[in-house]
This record gives sequence, C-alpha cells and structure tokens, in this order.
Amino acid sequence: MGQLDGKVCVVTGAAGSIGLASARVMLAEGALVMLVDIDPGRLQGAMADLGEYGERAAITAADVADTDGTRGYIDAAVGKWGKIDVIFSNAGASGEMAPITEYPEEVFDRVMAVNVRASFLACKYGLPQMNDGGSIIITSSIMGVQANPNIVAYATSKHAVVGLMRTVAKEAAARGIRVNVIAPGPVDNEFQTDIEDRLSAVIGIDATEMINQAIPLKRHASADEIAGTVLFLASDQSSFSTGAVFMVDGGLNA
Repeated sequence: MGQLDGKVCVVTGAAGSIGLASARVMLAEGALVMLVDIDPGRLQGAMADLGEYGERAAITAADVADTDGTRGYIDAAVGKWGKIDVIFSNAGASGEMAPITEYPEEVFDRVMAVNVRASFLACKYGLPQMNDGGSIIITSSIMGVQANPNIVAYATSKHAVVGLMRTVAKEAAARGIRVNVIAPGPVDNEFQTDIEDRLSAVIGIDATEMINQAIPLKRHASADEIAGTVLFLASDQSSFSTGAVFMVDGGLNA
C-alpha cells in the first residue's frame, strides 16, 4: 500500500525537475496527479517521462499567476477525480541579477507574480476544493531565509511565500489541512545551472564550485532528494507538521 493511495495531487511547475520528480514519487506511492505547467510541449514531455505512471496522471497547461489559469487547473483536477488532497505550488522564476537601482521593474513584477501571486491563488482557489486533512506545500528557497546582493526579486519573493504559508497554515488548521514550505538549497538542475552560469559571469570564477565548497555536504541536491521531502509533507507521515519551513539545503543554512 502506497503512502498516497487514491489521493488527488496537483503539482505546478510540473515540467521542471523538482515538479516532475515530485509527481513521479507521488504516482509511485499511489496518487492521482494533475501536472500543471505553462509550457504545453514540456508538459507532454513530462508525461512521456512518467511512462506507465502516466495512466494515473493528467496535464493542464496554465499560467499559474493568472486567476483564470488557476481556476482552470483546479477545476480540471476536481472534474477528473473529485476533491483535491495535496497541492504542491512549485512553479518559479529566478529573474535577473542586478543591483536594485538597476533592476528592471517588469522583471520584478513577473517574478513576484510567478513566485508569490501563484501560490496565493493556489491557496485561494484550491482550499475550497480540498478534502479536510489535506496538505499544501509551497516551494521557497534557501533565499527565503537568507539573501545575497543582486537578486532582489527572487529573494523578496521567496521570503514572501514564507509569510503566506504561515498565514494560511493558521487559517486552514481548523480543517486539518497542513501548509508548509520547502526551502531547497542549490539543486543539480537546469534552473540552478542558469543562475550559476550568470553568477559565474559576474564574479569571474566558477560559481558552482564556490557554492559546493560552502555547502557542508559539499554538493548540490538531486531533484529526487527534494521530492523525498515533498512526499513526506504530502503524506500522513507529516500529520502534525504545519506552518513550518523545511530546509533541504545540505546544511547551507546551519
């Protein structure tokens, strides 16, 4: 018997490495999973990657920062399987690297929309369609508890979802719905590689090696390692955990 047998799960940012790894482990544990992403082509690729698990999965292309897009993917999940048990609000944008005096306002607004507004909308429209005792998981970052220069949009947005999570955790507790944040450190994926390539160009040294030396475990995480924490929070194993930030950072914030 799987940890999520028969549970209806929604994963946004599902075509990315963390979203797809999380969807896969949910399916392996018996869940029914709605994969949501803005890119229909990448969603089709994600579904193909799931292989036989795809029989218990479905896809919906949506801009998760848009009200109609959010209502659309929530309605799609409910229409296919009924009430939702787990929402993993995972879609994210990194923005640009620039000091605040030079930071493009339109980039700041888009990062805040994808990283904060999307999770707000997921909670606003998802909660009424959730079963009591469910779980909401929001992806923040180690930059949700720290900050570095030149990432004002990213750091601000990742701090903001911690406040969102803590508020919603208290509002949803009466229904037994748990709300938590995962805060990954550097992950070995395309999203992080893009950030580190840009950082390397700014600082003139290999940012990946510099970061690995700063992490006590001396390496980046795999997407599967992040997905393991997502599974814990989605399952009844975390039945008394809510309102918390779960660090998955190899000790970087210790």
